[in-house]
Amino acid sequence: MFRLYIFITALTTLIALTTSISIKKTGKNWYKNSLVYHVYPRSFKDSNGDGIGDLNGITSKLEHIADIGADALWLSPIYTSPQFDFGYDVANYTDVDKDYGTLADFDKLVARAKFLGLKVILDFVPNHSSHEHEWFKKSVQRIKPYDEYYIWRDAKIVNGIRKPPNNWLSVVRGSAWEWNEARKQYYLHQFNIPQADLNYRSAALQQEMKNVLNFWLNRDVDGFRIDTISHLFEDVRFLDEPRRNISDSPEDDYETLDHIYTRNLLEIYDVLKSWRKLADNHSKTADTKIILTEADTDFAMYYESGSNVPFNFMFILDLNNKSSAADFKRLIDRWMNNIPDNPAYVANWVVGNHDNHRAAFRFGEKRADQLSMLATVLPGVSVIYNGDEIGMHDRNFTYEETKDPIGCIAGPNRYHLKSRDPERTPFQWDNSTSAGFSASNRTWLPVNSNYGTLNLAVQRITAVSHYKVFKSLSRLKRRPVIEQGSLQTVLVTENMLGIIRRHGASVVALVINFADTSVTADARTWMNIPEQLIVYASSVHSKLLAGSRIDTTRITIPGSASVVLTTADLV
Repeated sequence: MFRLYIFITALTTLIALTTSISIKKTGKNWYKNSLVYHVYPRSFKDSNGDGIGDLNGITSKLEHIADIGADALWLSPIYTSPQFDFGYDVANYTDVDKDYGTLADFDKLVARAKFLGLKVILDFVPNHSSHEHEWFKKSVQRIKPYDEYYIWRDAKIVNGIRKPPNNWLSVVRGSAWEWNEARKQYYLHQFNIPQADLNYRSAALQQEMKNVLNFWLNRDVDGFRIDTISHLFEDVRFLDEPRRNISDSPEDDYETLDHIYTRNLLEIYDVLKSWRKLADNHSKTADTKIILTEADTDFAMYYESGSNVPFNFMFILDLNNKSSAADFKRLIDRWMNNIPDNPAYVANWVVGNHDNHRAAFRFGEKRADQLSMLATVLPGVSVIYNGDEIGMHDRNFTYEETKDPIGCIAGPNRYHLKSRDPERTPFQWDNSTSAGFSASNRTWLPVNSNYGTLNLAVQRITAVSHYKVFKSLSRLKRRPVIEQGSLQTVLVTENMLGIIRRHGASVVALVINFADTSVTADARTWMNIPEQLIVYASSVHSKLLAGSRIDTTRITIPGSASVVLTTADLV
Protein backbone atom coordinates (compact mmCIF):
# COMPACT_ATOMS: atom_id res chain seq x y z
CA MET A 1 0.00 0.00 0.00
CA PHE A 2 2.85 2.41 0.85
CA ARG A 3 4.48 1.89 -2.57
CA LEU A 4 1.11 2.45 -4.27
CA TYR A 5 0.67 5.69 -2.28
CA ILE A 6 4.12 6.92 -3.37
CA PHE A 7 3.32 6.06 -7.00
CA ILE A 8 -0.03 7.89 -6.92
CA THR A 9 1.55 10.92 -5.24
CA ALA A 10 4.31 11.07 -7.84
CA LEU A 11 1.83 10.65 -10.68
CA THR A 12 -0.38 13.42 -9.26
CA THR A 13 2.62 15.75 -9.02
CA LEU A 14 3.63 14.98 -12.60
CA ILE A 15 0.10 15.62 -13.88
CA ALA A 16 -0.05 18.91 -11.98
CA LEU A 17 3.27 19.97 -13.47
CA THR A 18 2.36 19.06 -17.03
CA THR A 19 -1.02 20.80 -16.83
CA SER A 20 0.35 24.02 -15.33
CA ILE A 21 3.32 24.17 -17.72
CA SER A 22 2.52 23.57 -21.38
CA ILE A 23 4.37 20.78 -23.14
CA LYS A 24 6.77 22.45 -25.59
CA LYS A 25 7.28 21.48 -29.20
CA THR A 26 10.23 19.42 -30.34
CA GLY A 27 11.53 18.38 -33.72
CA LYS A 28 13.06 20.05 -36.73
CA ASN A 29 10.46 22.81 -36.84
CA TRP A 30 10.21 23.56 -33.12
CA TYR A 31 11.35 27.17 -33.52
CA LYS A 32 8.96 28.24 -36.30
CA ASN A 33 6.17 29.44 -34.00
CA SER A 34 8.26 29.81 -30.87
CA LEU A 35 8.47 32.31 -28.06
CA VAL A 36 12.09 33.14 -27.15
CA TYR A 37 12.64 34.73 -23.74
CA HIS A 38 15.76 36.89 -23.48
CA VAL A 39 17.44 36.66 -20.06
CA TYR A 40 20.02 39.24 -18.99
CA PRO A 41 21.80 37.02 -16.42
CA ARG A 42 23.36 39.81 -14.37
CA SER A 43 19.91 41.20 -13.56
CA PHE A 44 17.61 38.17 -13.46
CA LYS A 45 18.11 36.47 -10.08
CA ASP A 46 20.96 36.51 -7.53
CA SER A 47 21.30 33.21 -5.65
CA ASN A 48 24.24 33.99 -3.36
CA GLY A 49 23.57 37.52 -2.09
CA ASP A 50 26.42 39.31 -3.87
CA GLY A 51 24.03 41.60 -5.74
CA ILE A 52 24.80 40.05 -9.14
CA GLY A 53 22.49 37.66 -10.96
CA ASP A 54 23.89 34.20 -11.66
CA LEU A 55 23.22 30.81 -13.25
CA ASN A 56 21.82 29.19 -10.12
CA GLY A 57 19.47 32.13 -9.79
CA ILE A 58 18.24 31.59 -13.34
CA THR A 59 17.80 27.87 -12.67
CA SER A 60 15.67 28.67 -9.62
CA LYS A 61 13.34 30.75 -11.80
CA LEU A 62 13.04 28.52 -14.87
CA GLU A 63 9.50 27.58 -13.84
CA HIS A 64 8.48 31.19 -14.39
CA ILE A 65 9.90 31.12 -17.93
CA ALA A 66 8.03 27.89 -18.66
CA ASP A 67 4.89 29.22 -16.94
CA ILE A 68 4.60 32.23 -19.26
CA GLY A 69 4.74 29.94 -22.28
CA ALA A 70 8.29 30.41 -23.54
CA ASP A 71 9.82 27.73 -25.73
CA ALA A 72 13.44 28.85 -25.26
CA LEU A 73 15.56 31.14 -23.14
CA TRP A 74 18.41 33.13 -24.66
CA LEU A 75 21.17 34.05 -22.22
CA SER A 76 23.30 37.15 -22.66
CA PRO A 77 27.03 36.28 -22.32
CA ILE A 78 28.08 34.19 -19.33
CA TYR A 79 31.70 33.58 -20.41
CA THR A 80 34.81 34.43 -18.40
CA SER A 81 35.25 38.18 -18.67
CA PRO A 82 36.80 41.19 -16.89
CA GLN A 83 33.23 42.58 -17.15
CA PHE A 84 34.29 45.91 -18.61
CA ASP A 85 31.30 45.58 -20.94
CA PHE A 86 29.49 43.10 -18.68
CA GLY A 87 30.34 39.96 -20.61
CA TYR A 88 30.66 41.25 -24.15
CA ASP A 89 34.41 41.38 -23.55
CA VAL A 90 35.19 37.66 -23.50
CA ALA A 91 38.44 36.43 -21.91
CA ASN A 92 37.64 32.71 -22.29
CA TYR A 93 34.94 31.43 -24.62
CA THR A 94 34.79 27.96 -23.06
CA ASP A 95 34.28 28.71 -19.39
CA VAL A 96 31.75 30.49 -17.16
CA ASP A 97 32.63 33.74 -15.41
CA LYS A 98 32.97 33.44 -11.64
CA ASP A 99 30.27 36.11 -11.17
CA TYR A 100 27.77 33.72 -12.75
CA GLY A 101 28.97 30.37 -11.43
CA THR A 102 30.68 27.35 -12.97
CA LEU A 103 30.34 24.99 -15.91
CA ALA A 104 28.71 22.55 -13.50
CA ASP A 105 26.10 25.21 -12.69
CA PHE A 106 25.52 25.71 -16.40
CA ASP A 107 25.01 21.97 -16.91
CA LYS A 108 22.43 21.97 -14.10
CA LEU A 109 20.62 24.88 -15.72
CA VAL A 110 20.48 23.08 -19.07
CA ALA A 111 19.27 19.85 -17.47
CA ARG A 112 16.51 21.62 -15.55
CA ALA A 113 15.50 23.62 -18.63
CA LYS A 114 15.23 20.45 -20.70
CA PHE A 115 13.11 18.82 -17.97
CA LEU A 116 10.71 21.78 -18.23
CA GLY A 117 10.67 21.58 -22.02
CA LEU A 118 12.78 24.71 -22.54
CA LYS A 119 15.52 25.14 -25.13
CA VAL A 120 18.69 27.01 -24.15
CA ILE A 121 20.30 29.52 -26.51
CA LEU A 122 23.66 31.16 -25.80
CA ASP A 123 24.88 34.58 -26.83
CA PHE A 124 27.96 34.16 -29.05
CA VAL A 125 30.31 37.17 -29.31
CA PRO A 126 32.46 36.47 -32.38
CA ASN A 127 33.49 39.96 -33.51
CA HIS A 128 35.91 40.73 -30.69
CA SER A 129 37.44 39.37 -27.51
CA SER A 130 38.74 41.03 -24.39
CA HIS A 131 42.33 42.24 -24.58
CA GLU A 132 42.82 40.03 -21.52
CA HIS A 133 42.16 36.90 -23.59
CA GLU A 134 45.19 34.61 -23.91
CA TRP A 135 44.86 34.81 -27.70
CA PHE A 136 45.39 38.56 -27.60
CA LYS A 137 48.36 38.32 -25.24
CA LYS A 138 50.01 35.81 -27.58
CA SER A 139 49.11 37.94 -30.59
CA VAL A 140 50.91 40.90 -29.03
CA GLN A 141 54.01 38.67 -28.73
CA ARG A 142 53.59 37.57 -32.40
CA ILE A 143 53.31 33.91 -31.40
CA LYS A 144 51.94 31.88 -34.32
CA PRO A 145 49.13 31.36 -35.23
CA TYR A 146 47.82 33.93 -32.72
CA ASP A 147 49.81 36.70 -34.39
CA GLU A 148 47.05 36.86 -37.03
CA TYR A 149 44.04 36.39 -34.74
CA TYR A 150 43.46 40.16 -34.51
CA ILE A 151 43.50 43.16 -36.89
CA TRP A 152 46.92 44.79 -36.62
CA ARG A 153 48.18 47.72 -38.71
CA ASP A 154 51.26 49.90 -38.77
CA ALA A 155 50.97 53.53 -37.74
CA LYS A 156 50.64 56.32 -40.28
CA ILE A 157 53.38 58.92 -39.72
CA VAL A 158 52.32 62.50 -40.47
CA ASN A 159 54.91 65.24 -39.96
CA GLY A 160 56.80 62.91 -37.70
CA ILE A 161 53.73 62.21 -35.53
CA ARG A 162 52.23 58.74 -35.13
CA LYS A 163 48.61 58.55 -36.32
CA PRO A 164 46.05 55.70 -36.60
CA PRO A 165 46.03 53.82 -39.93
CA ASN A 166 42.79 55.49 -41.11
CA ASN A 167 39.75 57.46 -39.92
CA TRP A 168 37.64 54.51 -38.77
CA LEU A 169 35.61 55.24 -35.65
CA SER A 170 34.47 53.10 -32.74
CA VAL A 171 30.76 52.49 -32.15
CA VAL A 172 31.40 53.84 -28.67
CA ARG A 173 33.14 57.05 -29.88
CA GLY A 174 36.60 58.08 -31.00
CA SER A 175 39.17 56.24 -33.10
CA ALA A 176 38.64 52.53 -33.71
CA TRP A 177 42.41 52.04 -33.40
CA GLU A 178 44.52 51.65 -30.24
CA TRP A 179 48.30 51.69 -30.14
CA ASN A 180 50.01 48.68 -28.53
CA GLU A 181 53.48 49.62 -27.37
CA ALA A 182 54.71 46.04 -27.06
CA ARG A 183 53.85 45.05 -30.64
CA LYS A 184 54.49 48.56 -32.04
CA GLN A 185 51.25 48.44 -34.03
CA TYR A 186 47.63 49.56 -33.77
CA TYR A 187 44.86 47.03 -33.20
CA LEU A 188 41.28 47.52 -34.36
CA HIS A 189 38.44 47.80 -31.84
CA GLN A 190 35.07 48.64 -33.37
CA PHE A 191 33.66 48.79 -29.86
CA ASN A 192 35.42 49.61 -26.57
CA ILE A 193 39.22 49.79 -26.39
CA PRO A 194 39.40 46.58 -24.28
CA GLN A 195 37.46 44.71 -27.02
CA ALA A 196 39.92 43.82 -29.79
CA ASP A 197 38.44 42.84 -33.16
CA LEU A 198 39.15 39.29 -34.29
CA ASN A 199 40.53 38.61 -37.77
CA TYR A 200 38.22 36.35 -39.79
CA ARG A 201 40.63 36.33 -42.71
CA SER A 202 42.70 33.94 -40.58
CA ALA A 203 41.72 30.30 -41.22
CA ALA A 204 43.13 29.37 -37.82
CA LEU A 205 40.91 31.92 -36.08
CA GLN A 206 37.85 30.69 -37.94
CA GLN A 207 38.58 27.12 -36.82
CA GLU A 208 39.11 28.35 -33.26
CA MET A 209 35.61 29.86 -33.23
CA LYS A 210 34.10 26.68 -34.64
CA ASN A 211 35.75 24.83 -31.75
CA VAL A 212 33.96 27.20 -29.37
CA LEU A 213 30.59 26.48 -30.98
CA ASN A 214 31.23 22.74 -30.83
CA PHE A 215 32.18 23.00 -27.16
CA TRP A 216 28.79 24.45 -26.21
CA LEU A 217 26.78 22.31 -28.62
CA ASN A 218 28.35 19.28 -26.98
CA ARG A 219 26.96 20.65 -23.69
CA ASP A 220 23.48 20.37 -25.21
CA VAL A 221 22.73 24.02 -26.03
CA ASP A 222 20.08 24.49 -28.72
CA GLY A 223 21.59 27.35 -30.65
CA PHE A 224 23.24 30.74 -30.59
CA ARG A 225 22.38 34.37 -30.95
CA ILE A 226 25.25 35.91 -32.94
CA ASP A 227 26.22 39.31 -31.56
CA THR A 228 27.12 42.17 -33.95
CA ILE A 229 27.63 39.83 -36.91
CA SER A 230 27.58 42.77 -39.35
CA HIS A 231 31.03 43.87 -38.07
CA LEU A 232 32.91 40.59 -38.69
CA PHE A 233 34.90 41.71 -41.73
CA GLU A 234 36.70 44.88 -42.82
CA ASP A 235 37.80 45.95 -46.28
CA VAL A 236 41.39 44.78 -46.90
CA ARG A 237 42.39 48.15 -48.38
CA PHE A 238 41.75 49.94 -45.05
CA LEU A 239 40.52 53.06 -46.86
CA ASP A 240 39.10 56.06 -45.02
CA GLU A 241 35.31 55.93 -44.71
CA PRO A 242 33.36 58.84 -46.21
CA ARG A 243 31.92 61.44 -43.86
CA ARG A 244 28.19 61.97 -43.46
CA ASN A 245 26.61 65.39 -43.20
CA ILE A 246 25.54 65.28 -39.54
CA SER A 247 25.76 68.57 -37.70
CA ASP A 248 24.48 67.69 -34.23
CA SER A 249 27.06 65.03 -33.34
CA PRO A 250 30.70 65.39 -32.21
CA GLU A 251 33.25 64.86 -34.99
CA ASP A 252 34.44 61.59 -33.47
CA ASP A 253 30.92 60.15 -33.07
CA TYR A 254 30.27 56.87 -34.92
CA GLU A 255 27.27 58.26 -36.81
CA THR A 256 29.43 60.85 -38.59
CA LEU A 257 30.88 58.22 -40.97
CA ASP A 258 29.28 56.07 -43.65
CA HIS A 259 30.55 52.60 -42.70
CA ILE A 260 30.98 51.13 -46.16
CA TYR A 261 34.31 49.44 -45.30
CA THR A 262 33.57 48.07 -41.82
CA ARG A 263 30.00 46.75 -41.90
CA ASN A 264 27.97 44.20 -43.84
CA LEU A 265 30.76 42.94 -46.09
CA LEU A 266 29.86 39.94 -48.26
CA GLU A 267 32.41 37.62 -46.62
CA ILE A 268 30.19 37.55 -43.52
CA TYR A 269 27.71 35.28 -45.28
CA ASP A 270 30.35 32.62 -46.02
CA VAL A 271 31.29 32.43 -42.34
CA LEU A 272 27.62 32.21 -41.37
CA LYS A 273 27.15 29.34 -43.85
CA SER A 274 30.03 27.47 -42.20
CA TRP A 275 28.40 27.92 -38.78
CA ARG A 276 25.08 26.73 -40.20
CA LYS A 277 26.77 23.58 -41.50
CA LEU A 278 28.33 22.98 -38.09
CA ALA A 279 24.97 23.45 -36.33
CA ASP A 280 23.29 21.13 -38.81
CA ASN A 281 25.82 18.41 -38.02
CA HIS A 282 24.67 18.59 -34.41
CA SER A 283 21.02 18.57 -35.52
CA LYS A 284 21.19 15.22 -37.31
CA THR A 285 20.26 13.25 -34.20
CA ALA A 286 18.55 16.08 -32.28
CA ASP A 287 16.12 18.97 -32.68
CA THR A 288 17.20 21.81 -34.95
CA LYS A 289 20.00 23.94 -33.53
CA ILE A 290 19.00 27.48 -34.36
CA ILE A 291 21.02 30.59 -35.22
CA LEU A 292 19.67 34.03 -34.38
CA THR A 293 21.59 36.97 -35.84
CA GLU A 294 21.88 40.59 -34.73
CA ALA A 295 21.99 42.12 -38.20
CA ASP A 296 20.75 45.45 -39.48
CA THR A 297 20.52 44.98 -43.24
CA ASP A 298 19.51 42.63 -46.05
CA PHE A 299 17.80 40.04 -43.86
CA ALA A 300 17.09 37.93 -46.96
CA MET A 301 20.81 37.20 -47.27
CA TYR A 302 20.97 36.19 -43.62
CA TYR A 303 18.07 33.77 -44.09
CA GLU A 304 19.71 32.28 -47.17
CA SER A 305 23.09 31.98 -45.39
CA GLY A 306 21.67 29.96 -42.51
CA SER A 307 20.15 32.25 -39.89
CA ASN A 308 16.82 30.87 -38.69
CA VAL A 309 16.05 34.21 -37.06
CA PRO A 310 17.68 37.34 -38.55
CA PHE A 311 16.37 39.74 -35.94
CA ASN A 312 13.58 42.08 -37.02
CA PHE A 313 14.08 45.25 -34.97
CA MET A 314 11.24 47.30 -36.47
CA PHE A 315 9.46 47.70 -33.12
CA ILE A 316 12.69 49.07 -31.61
CA LEU A 317 14.47 50.98 -34.37
CA ASP A 318 11.83 51.96 -36.92
CA LEU A 319 8.67 52.55 -34.92
CA ASN A 320 7.98 54.61 -31.81
CA ASN A 321 5.15 56.24 -29.86
CA LYS A 322 4.74 58.83 -32.61
CA SER A 323 4.30 56.23 -35.37
CA SER A 324 0.86 55.95 -36.95
CA ALA A 325 -1.32 52.94 -37.66
CA ALA A 326 -0.28 53.32 -41.31
CA ASP A 327 3.42 53.23 -40.33
CA PHE A 328 2.92 49.94 -38.47
CA LYS A 329 0.94 48.41 -41.34
CA ARG A 330 3.49 49.47 -43.94
CA LEU A 331 6.48 48.00 -42.09
CA ILE A 332 4.72 44.78 -41.10
CA ASP A 333 3.59 44.26 -44.70
CA ARG A 334 7.08 45.04 -46.03
CA TRP A 335 8.69 42.46 -43.76
CA MET A 336 6.16 39.74 -44.58
CA ASN A 337 6.30 40.44 -48.32
CA ASN A 338 10.10 40.31 -48.46
CA ILE A 339 10.77 37.06 -46.62
CA PRO A 340 12.31 34.73 -49.24
CA ASP A 341 9.82 32.21 -50.61
CA ASN A 342 11.02 29.19 -48.68
CA PRO A 343 9.03 27.24 -46.07
CA ALA A 344 12.14 27.09 -43.88
CA TYR A 345 12.05 30.86 -43.37
CA VAL A 346 9.68 32.40 -40.82
CA ALA A 347 9.10 35.94 -39.62
CA ASN A 348 10.24 37.20 -36.22
CA TRP A 349 9.28 40.13 -34.01
CA VAL A 350 11.62 41.53 -31.34
CA VAL A 351 9.80 43.40 -28.56
CA GLY A 352 12.87 44.48 -26.58
CA ASN A 353 16.39 43.62 -25.49
CA HIS A 354 19.21 44.59 -23.13
CA ASP A 355 20.48 47.34 -25.47
CA ASN A 356 17.31 49.40 -25.87
CA HIS A 357 14.74 51.12 -23.70
CA ARG A 358 11.92 48.95 -22.46
CA ALA A 359 8.66 48.71 -24.39
CA ALA A 360 6.74 50.52 -21.61
CA PHE A 361 9.23 53.40 -21.83
CA ARG A 362 9.31 53.57 -25.63
CA PHE A 363 5.55 53.42 -26.15
CA GLY A 364 4.12 54.48 -22.79
CA GLU A 365 2.43 52.63 -19.95
CA LYS A 366 -0.96 52.38 -21.70
CA ARG A 367 0.70 50.73 -24.72
CA ALA A 368 2.97 48.39 -22.75
CA ASP A 369 0.99 45.32 -23.93
CA GLN A 370 0.68 46.43 -27.56
CA LEU A 371 4.02 45.07 -28.77
CA SER A 372 3.56 41.74 -26.97
CA MET A 373 0.19 41.38 -28.69
CA LEU A 374 1.67 42.13 -32.09
CA ALA A 375 4.66 39.83 -31.55
CA THR A 376 2.47 36.87 -30.54
CA VAL A 377 -0.47 37.32 -32.94
CA LEU A 378 1.71 37.93 -36.00
CA PRO A 379 3.17 34.73 -37.52
CA GLY A 380 6.60 33.43 -36.61
CA VAL A 381 9.04 33.82 -33.72
CA SER A 382 8.32 36.17 -30.80
CA VAL A 383 11.36 37.53 -28.91
CA ILE A 384 10.58 38.97 -25.48
CA TYR A 385 13.00 40.68 -23.06
CA ASN A 386 12.82 39.61 -19.41
CA GLY A 387 10.55 41.96 -17.50
CA ASP A 388 8.44 43.02 -20.46
CA GLU A 389 5.94 40.31 -19.55
CA ILE A 390 5.14 42.33 -16.40
CA GLY A 391 5.49 45.75 -18.04
CA MET A 392 8.70 46.78 -16.28
CA HIS A 393 9.81 50.38 -16.77
CA ASP A 394 13.20 52.00 -17.32
CA ARG A 395 14.85 53.56 -14.28
CA ASN A 396 16.34 57.05 -14.57
CA PHE A 397 20.07 57.19 -13.77
CA THR A 398 22.34 60.06 -12.87
CA TYR A 399 25.73 60.23 -14.56
CA GLU A 400 27.36 59.32 -11.23
CA GLU A 401 25.26 56.13 -11.03
CA THR A 402 25.99 55.10 -14.61
CA LYS A 403 27.85 51.79 -15.04
CA ASP A 404 27.50 51.18 -18.78
CA PRO A 405 30.85 52.07 -20.42
CA ILE A 406 29.10 53.52 -23.46
CA GLY A 407 27.20 55.91 -21.20
CA CYS A 408 30.31 56.76 -19.18
CA ILE A 409 32.37 57.53 -22.30
CA ALA A 410 29.58 59.75 -23.67
CA GLY A 411 30.10 62.12 -20.73
CA PRO A 412 27.72 63.91 -18.33
CA ASN A 413 25.91 65.85 -21.08
CA ARG A 414 25.19 62.92 -23.40
CA TYR A 415 25.25 59.79 -21.19
CA HIS A 416 21.45 59.58 -21.15
CA LEU A 417 21.48 59.22 -24.95
CA LYS A 418 23.87 56.26 -24.89
CA SER A 419 23.61 54.39 -21.57
CA ARG A 420 21.89 51.01 -21.51
CA ASP A 421 21.61 50.88 -17.72
CA PRO A 422 17.94 52.04 -17.58
CA GLU A 423 16.68 48.82 -19.22
CA ARG A 424 19.08 46.52 -17.35
CA THR A 425 17.85 47.00 -13.79
CA PRO A 426 17.10 43.84 -11.74
CA PHE A 427 13.95 41.83 -12.39
CA GLN A 428 11.14 42.73 -9.99
CA TRP A 429 9.93 39.45 -8.49
CA ASP A 430 8.12 40.77 -5.39
CA ASN A 431 8.13 43.62 -2.86
CA SER A 432 10.78 42.16 -0.56
CA THR A 433 14.41 43.29 -0.29
CA SER A 434 15.75 44.39 -3.70
CA ALA A 435 12.50 43.33 -5.37
CA GLY A 436 13.25 39.68 -4.56
CA PHE A 437 16.19 39.79 -6.96
CA SER A 438 18.80 39.56 -4.20
CA ALA A 439 19.03 39.15 -0.45
CA SER A 440 21.42 42.13 -0.49
CA ASN A 441 20.36 45.76 -0.37
CA ARG A 442 23.28 46.58 -2.67
CA THR A 443 22.78 45.31 -6.19
CA TRP A 444 25.07 45.84 -9.17
CA LEU A 445 22.49 48.27 -10.60
CA PRO A 446 19.85 49.86 -8.36
CA VAL A 447 16.38 48.35 -8.44
CA ASN A 448 13.65 50.55 -9.88
CA SER A 449 11.89 52.29 -6.98
CA ASN A 450 8.47 51.24 -8.33
CA TYR A 451 9.06 47.58 -7.40
CA GLY A 452 6.70 47.78 -4.42
CA THR A 453 3.70 47.88 -6.73
CA LEU A 454 5.14 46.68 -10.04
CA ASN A 455 6.31 43.11 -9.51
CA LEU A 456 5.46 39.57 -10.56
CA ALA A 457 3.99 38.48 -7.21
CA VAL A 458 1.40 41.29 -7.28
CA GLN A 459 0.49 40.62 -10.90
CA ARG A 460 -0.04 36.92 -10.24
CA ILE A 461 -2.91 37.72 -7.84
CA THR A 462 -4.31 40.78 -9.61
CA ALA A 463 -7.41 40.20 -11.76
CA VAL A 464 -6.02 42.17 -14.72
CA SER A 465 -2.26 42.44 -15.16
CA HIS A 466 0.46 42.45 -17.79
CA TYR A 467 1.52 39.00 -16.61
CA LYS A 468 -1.97 37.54 -17.11
CA VAL A 469 -2.36 39.23 -20.48
CA PHE A 470 0.99 37.80 -21.57
CA LYS A 471 0.14 34.26 -20.43
CA SER A 472 -3.12 34.35 -22.36
CA LEU A 473 -1.25 35.52 -25.47
CA SER A 474 1.28 32.69 -25.24
CA ARG A 475 -1.56 30.16 -24.93
CA LEU A 476 -3.23 31.60 -28.00
CA LYS A 477 0.06 31.46 -29.91
CA ARG A 478 -0.02 27.63 -29.69
CA ARG A 479 -3.37 27.37 -31.42
CA PRO A 480 -3.50 26.37 -35.14
CA VAL A 481 -5.02 29.75 -36.05
CA ILE A 482 -1.75 31.46 -35.09
CA GLU A 483 0.66 28.69 -36.05
CA GLN A 484 -0.92 27.96 -39.45
CA GLY A 485 -3.49 30.67 -40.13
CA SER A 486 -3.57 33.28 -42.88
CA LEU A 487 -2.56 36.88 -42.21
CA GLN A 488 -4.26 40.12 -43.19
CA THR A 489 -3.44 43.67 -42.06
CA VAL A 490 -6.10 46.37 -42.40
CA LEU A 491 -6.15 50.12 -41.78
CA VAL A 492 -9.62 50.30 -40.22
CA THR A 493 -9.41 54.07 -39.68
CA GLU A 494 -6.58 56.56 -39.70
CA ASN A 495 -5.86 55.63 -36.07
CA MET A 496 -6.99 52.00 -35.92
CA LEU A 497 -4.95 49.01 -37.14
CA GLY A 498 -6.41 45.55 -37.55
CA ILE A 499 -4.47 42.26 -37.70
CA ILE A 500 -6.58 39.25 -38.72
CA ARG A 501 -5.60 35.56 -38.53
CA ARG A 502 -7.89 32.88 -39.97
CA HIS A 503 -7.79 29.09 -39.91
CA GLY A 504 -10.94 27.18 -40.81
CA ALA A 505 -13.78 28.68 -38.76
CA SER A 506 -11.39 30.18 -36.20
CA VAL A 507 -10.70 33.93 -36.29
CA VAL A 508 -8.33 36.08 -34.26
CA ALA A 509 -8.55 39.86 -34.66
CA LEU A 510 -6.08 42.21 -32.99
CA VAL A 511 -7.35 45.80 -32.99
CA ILE A 512 -5.03 48.65 -31.93
CA ASN A 513 -6.00 52.27 -31.32
CA PHE A 514 -3.07 54.60 -31.99
CA ALA A 515 -4.97 57.70 -30.87
CA ASP A 516 -4.93 59.04 -27.30
CA THR A 517 -8.73 59.22 -27.34
CA SER A 518 -11.40 56.59 -28.00
CA VAL A 519 -12.07 55.52 -31.59
CA THR A 520 -15.28 53.87 -32.82
CA ALA A 521 -15.46 52.02 -36.13
CA ASP A 522 -17.23 49.32 -38.11
CA ALA A 523 -14.49 46.67 -37.78
CA ARG A 524 -16.79 43.96 -39.19
CA THR A 525 -16.93 45.60 -42.61
CA TRP A 526 -13.34 46.77 -42.85
CA MET A 527 -11.76 43.62 -41.40
CA ASN A 528 -14.32 41.13 -42.78
CA ILE A 529 -14.77 39.52 -39.37
CA PRO A 530 -17.86 38.06 -37.63
CA GLU A 531 -20.39 40.48 -36.21
CA GLN A 532 -19.96 39.04 -32.73
CA LEU A 533 -16.55 38.23 -31.23
CA ILE A 534 -15.28 37.64 -27.71
CA VAL A 535 -12.60 39.66 -25.92
CA TYR A 536 -9.76 37.19 -25.50
CA ALA A 537 -7.23 39.64 -24.05
CA SER A 538 -6.97 43.40 -23.78
CA SER A 539 -4.29 45.87 -22.71
CA VAL A 540 -4.27 46.45 -18.97
CA HIS A 541 -5.73 49.97 -18.95
CA SER A 542 -8.36 49.35 -21.64
CA LYS A 543 -11.17 48.29 -19.26
CA LEU A 544 -12.31 45.80 -21.92
CA LEU A 545 -13.05 42.65 -19.95
CA ALA A 546 -11.85 39.26 -21.12
CA GLY A 547 -14.80 37.01 -21.95
CA SER A 548 -17.18 39.83 -22.85
CA ARG A 549 -18.91 39.87 -26.24
CA ILE A 550 -18.22 42.68 -28.69
CA ASP A 551 -20.42 43.96 -31.51
CA THR A 552 -17.79 44.48 -34.21
CA THR A 553 -20.14 46.60 -36.37
CA ARG A 554 -19.61 49.41 -33.88
CA ILE A 555 -16.54 48.70 -31.81
CA THR A 556 -15.11 51.34 -29.49
CA ILE A 557 -11.45 51.06 -28.49
CA PRO A 558 -10.25 53.38 -25.69
CA GLY A 559 -7.31 55.67 -26.27
CA SER A 560 -3.93 53.88 -26.71
CA ALA A 561 -5.60 50.50 -26.09
CA SER A 562 -5.26 47.15 -27.84
CA VAL A 563 -7.64 44.18 -27.82
CA VAL A 564 -7.50 40.61 -29.12
CA LEU A 565 -10.89 39.31 -30.24
CA THR A 566 -11.61 35.67 -31.09
CA THR A 567 -14.34 33.31 -32.09
CA ALA A 568 -15.91 31.30 -29.25
CA ASP A 569 -13.95 28.12 -30.07
CA LEU A 570 -10.69 29.79 -29.01
CA VAL A 571 -11.81 30.97 -25.57
